[in-house]
Amino acid sequence: MQFDNVYEDARRAEAYAKLEFPGTYYLAYRDLPGIILKYVTGKAALDFGCGTGRSTRFLKKLGFDAVGIDISEDMLKLARPRDPEGSYFTVKDGDLSRFKNGTFDLVLSAFTFDNIPTEDKKIGNMKEIKRLLKPGGVFVNLVSSPDIYVNEWASFSTKDFQENRKAKSGDRVKIVMTDVDDQRPIEDVIWADDAYRDVYKKSGLELVRTHKPLARNDEPYDWINETKIAPWVVYVLK
Repeated sequence: MQFDNVYEDARRAEAYAKLEFPGTYYLAYRDLPGIILKYVTGKAALDFGCGTGRSTRFLKKLGFDAVGIDISEDMLKLARPRDPEGSYFTVKDGDLSRFKNGTFDLVLSAFTFDNIPTEDKKIGNMKEIKRLLKPGGVFVNLVSSPDIYVNEWASFSTKDFQENRKAKSGDRVKIVMTDVDDQRPIEDVIWADDAYRDVYKKSGLELVRTHKPLARNDEPYDWINETKIAPWVVYVLK
């Protein structure tokens, strides 16, 4: 399947760089500190698919010595000025050879696998991530739930893409981010829970926890479906 990463785009990178943790995105990160504290020992972290560095800076605030990598130089050009003392590297698709075996206590991937299109590519990247983990190291994979592509949200809209409802794992789906100026549709790859579990097994990773964050009514956002449907899934793997 031909798939173009929509984030390799200077205009979209500029819009994305302004995002921190608004609305629905807040839920993606809200519970990560507690999850990471429970499962991770050590402070060496890799942000796999760091984009403009939002997750890398998040990890650094948690006390990690975090390195960010991405295939999009447009994104990294905006990450570096926001974190002048940070370490950000451009990598080729699927190539993590710049890092030695057993380098990291934690690898965080925030939404990156939404844009990795095929089972073979997912498995190839996950095997590389496994190689980079220290003994006892943890891979936290934060992904979009299939439900995000068929509902309305505080930060996203899919009402114009009814074809998403027929999508199966590996199919392309579209969604609009409503918290940014650039509201051109984003094209992702939908991947269901059973499909993720299958690629984890094929990659030699052990799934130790699955977390689906729901919003609370006392939180300061105008939730739409977030209190009853989880837009994100957090997988914890070793």
